[in-house]
Order: sequence, then structure tokens, then C-alpha cells
Amino acid sequence: IVFNHLSNLIDLKYDHKGKIALSGKLNIKLFNCLQSIDYYKQVSPKSLGLEWVTQIIVPIINSFSEIPLEDLLNTFSKHFASQIADNIKSTNKILITGGGAYNDYLIQNIKDLTDSEIIIPSSEIIEYKEALIFGFLGVLKDLNINNCYSSVTGAIKDHSSGNIFIPKI
Repeated sequence: IVFNHLSNLIDLKYDHKGKIALSGKLNIKLFNCLQSIDYYKQVSPKSLGLEWVTQIIVPIINSFSEIPLEDLLNTFSKHFASQIADNIKSTNKILITGGGAYNDYLIQNIKDLTDSEIIIPSSEIIEYKEALIFGFLGVLKDLNINNCYSSVTGAIKDHSSGNIFIPKI
């Protein structure tokens, strides 16, 4: 979300393979600001979403508006890699999916900070994993089976989350 937001500032959908970030420099003041965000000090369970990025990260980006975009992307790459590496609890294999899996610079930064084997799956898994998961969550909702667990999200209790909409034909 953050990489796309920053790339959109220069009319790009994303930073292809992290090449713009690679051309930038680490801004230590921004990096330290990001690393000190209170969220990272919270214990699990916890989760992130667009709302969190909008409320926490975008104002930080706006407060560092004088920094060149390539330096913003570089610094966020280093920050994200640091946070990911800090949360990898083992030296086992780690599967990375989502759009970040295509960001070679981010992946290299993660590899530089962990002894875990980083695995990037096929593009089919990267592209369709979220759709499959949301389809599965929808099936669980339709069956009234819990699909949101407090142990994962920090919700008050386990529950069956979501709404089923039947289109009128």
C-alpha cells in the first residue's frame, strides 16, 4: 500500500522491481521515525490495514515531503525489511506473497537481515492467493463458521465476519 502510494505520486502504479527505491538513499531521520512507531512495540495478535496506513504512515510521509521520492522508497524498503526480519521467529523457510514479492530490492533487503530461506512462489499463487482466501472466508461466513480469530487479529472474540450479498438478477 505504501509503495503504491509513493509511486502514485509520480503517476506510476508501482515501483517496478524496486528500481526507484534502489536508486535512492536511506534517510536516517525518517527511518528512525518509522522504526519508533508505537504499533511495532505492541505484542501480537495485531493486524495492519489501509486505515492504519492512512492514519499513521501517510501523515509521516507528508511530514517528510522535502525528501526525494527515491529516498522515500529506499527508506521504506529498509524499514519494511527490518520489521519483517524482526518478526521472523525462526530460520525456517519463509513464503513471501503479495505485490511486495515482485519488489526485488525489498526482497534482497529482507534476505540481508535474516538467515531464513526466503521463497517467492509462482505468480499464480502471488496473484490469486488473496482471492482464494477471501472466497474461503466467504464460504465460512455462509456456513456461519468463525473466520476471524482473536488470537490472530486481536478482535475481542472469535466470530464469523463479513456480509453475504446476493445480487438481484
